[in-house]
Amino acid sequence: MAFMPMKFDLPKRVKLAQALWLLYWLSVMVGILIFSLGIFFKIELRKRSEMMDNNESHFVPNLLILVGLMACGLNAFGGKVCHDSLDPAKFPKWKPMLRRYLLLCCGFNVLLLLTALLCFLMQFALYLTLAEGLRNGIRFYKDTDTPGRCFMKRTLDMTQIEFRCCGNNNYRDWFEVQWISNRYLDMSNGEVKDRVLSNVEGKFLMDSVPFSCCNPGSPRPCLQHHLTNNSAHYDYDHRIEELNIWTRGCRESLVAYYGGIMNSIGALIILTIFLESLDMAGLKYLTTALETLTDPENPESESEGWLLEKGVKETFSDLLANIKGLCTSNQVEGGEEAAP
Repeated sequence: MAFMPMKFDLPKRVKLAQALWLLYWLSVMVGILIFSLGIFFKIELRKRSEMMDNNESHFVPNLLILVGLMACGLNAFGGKVCHDSLDPAKFPKWKPMLRRYLLLCCGFNVLLLLTALLCFLMQFALYLTLAEGLRNGIRFYKDTDTPGRCFMKRTLDMTQIEFRCCGNNNYRDWFEVQWISNRYLDMSNGEVKDRVLSNVEGKFLMDSVPFSCCNPGSPRPCLQHHLTNNSAHYDYDHRIEELNIWTRGCRESLVAYYGGIMNSIGALIILTIFLESLDMAGLKYLTTALETLTDPENPESESEGWLLEKGVKETFSDLLANIKGLCTSNQVEGGEEAAP
């Protein structure tokens, strides 16, 4: 017995074909959106590639671009089939390939599901890449005259300003590195010389942050230097002062930004899977309704459509039997080749 059978007459078949045509072209629009988001995500990763030590993975955006193109092609083909189903002269040429097309759509849905899972799971890898990249970015901040690192200062400053963040984990990361180049230090100054000599590695360390960490919403001028010295500033306590500089780390801000993009894309792909499933179900009903016309010569005759020719249990049993038979035939062929 067929699974979820439904009776159709000519008006119902026409309405189904028209609704499916619109649904398929809506799916094409969604495919274009996924393709565009893939390009956007790829550009956003490249824009801050230095923040990730140029080790960022473009697998997910490339997969999104591929999935978007496939969605456009498959759904445009489905829309053409639905359009031609209203013409008895045009529809028969599509019949031989519809079974393979529906199988391809099933495989495409599996690919969509894997893409959605990757969008959610790859955020951890992005977190680790950003952690390492930002750590090195802070370390190389001063190397404005070193080939390959000339723009690191500008990139990191723009990142801190745009994302309202400071350092990798927080602003204290700047206390652990020398972020001012030696060429801008007055080594004849006793205080500077003492700081350099007091450090085992000969670095000029101080409790200061770059200007890009400053919060423009602060009610007082930005305090970049001596941040842990309460006596260095009037009416200041570094334990409660939060308005002067950004206290959020850039890793957290960037992970939240890219995570938001990936979560949104993942949610869109899950919606696309639902849309593709509706397309497949509707096309199956339409094709079976056209194949089971009581009078093929009379387009106005009644017919019956279904999702599966047999019940779910019988279909699953047949599928297992086919797979088992295929495996058995391969083993037999392998044994016959090895016998001589």
